[in-house]
Amino acid sequence: MSALVSGPISRAAVAPITDVNVNLVAAPALPSGFPSHLDSELAWTPASLAVAADFILRLNEDDITEVNAAVAHFKTLDQDGDLVEPTNFPLPTLGPKLEKLSREVHNGKGFSVIRGLKPASYPVEDLSLVYLGLSSYIAEQRGRQDKRGNMLVHIVADNSTKLAAEHHRHSNKSITFHHEEAGDVISWLTRSTAATGGKCIISSAYTVYNVLAATRPDIIRTLARSDWPFALPRFQCRPVIFYQDNRLIMNFGRAALLGNEAHPRSKNLPSLTSSQMEALDAIESIARAAEMEIQTQAGDIHFINNLAILHRREGFADGPTEKRHLVRMRLRSSREGWTIPTALEHEWERAFKEQGTKNWHLDPMPDFYFPLRSQPN
Repeated sequence: MSALVSGPISRAAVAPITDVNVNLVAAPALPSGFPSHLDSELAWTPASLAVAADFILRLNEDDITEVNAAVAHFKTLDQDGDLVEPTNFPLPTLGPKLEKLSREVHNGKGFSVIRGLKPASYPVEDLSLVYLGLSSYIAEQRGRQDKRGNMLVHIVADNSTKLAAEHHRHSNKSITFHHEEAGDVISWLTRSTAATGGKCIISSAYTVYNVLAATRPDIIRTLARSDWPFALPRFQCRPVIFYQDNRLIMNFGRAALLGNEAHPRSKNLPSLTSSQMEALDAIESIARAAEMEIQTQAGDIHFINNLAILHRREGFADGPTEKRHLVRMRLRSSREGWTIPTALEHEWERAFKEQGTKNWHLDPMPDFYFPLRSQPN
């Protein structure tokens, strides 16, 4: 099976302005400072990614030997596992490949996959060290993912309670395109895959922008307005898209704007306007037309640029022994990291700079110890 699957992309993914009266007035201008077209590697379509080699780093036997030696070396240092970094997890041959991968994630196509690890070959402690060690070459800062300080989020199906079954971390339902609320780079290790479904599906926010800028600049104006009423993780009105330092940044999730079964939206909060709903639907429509599916394998480590790449999940079903289990981290690189818009700084500060408890649960914890958070991510 091919490593990537995609559908066609069309400039008509959203309704263009075709009314004859439009010719009588100037077309809506783009917001001040926003470009008419983003000429960037980040503006890809699946057709422009000819082969999986464009984005998959396949570890060979020598690479695995080097990784195992780095694990053994780190364990001689008698340090806590969360202190692993390139200086104490030496990868003299593989390291430069990973640094190139970091540049690709931050300033190239915006995503990549490390493939070739065999999770069953490692005890969970060593597998976690491998994950943290390899990821540290991509981005060395790790962020909290909730107010309890959980650094590793385990994404597994759980129908033990109604709340768990409806929470997207533990639901097996499909999820629309979105971004995580903080983190330049989102990474996840696939410990095991589902019996069916559960693919990683991504799409370029840059491609979405280019289609809208060419066909519906009014939607770009709507997305850039600062009146979007985000309810989670805190109430805040801000834009969905930003343009600074010659870079487009997109950050949103439908749950934070519309609510869902697990996170009903308060009736006291403002509702989205019809123009805002149209804009959300336009993003979803274009992103799906330009999406790429990556056939995930156990042991894969995914990295996506959370500022430029949208991601979603298809529904899945576990089997008697085949159970989907992802371990997610939020990452930021001091060297390659982007400048964060002022409106997003609060969440980045909470994730990466605030002092406090950091919990590193190597396995999913029971609800009484690791409760579901009220926020969607």
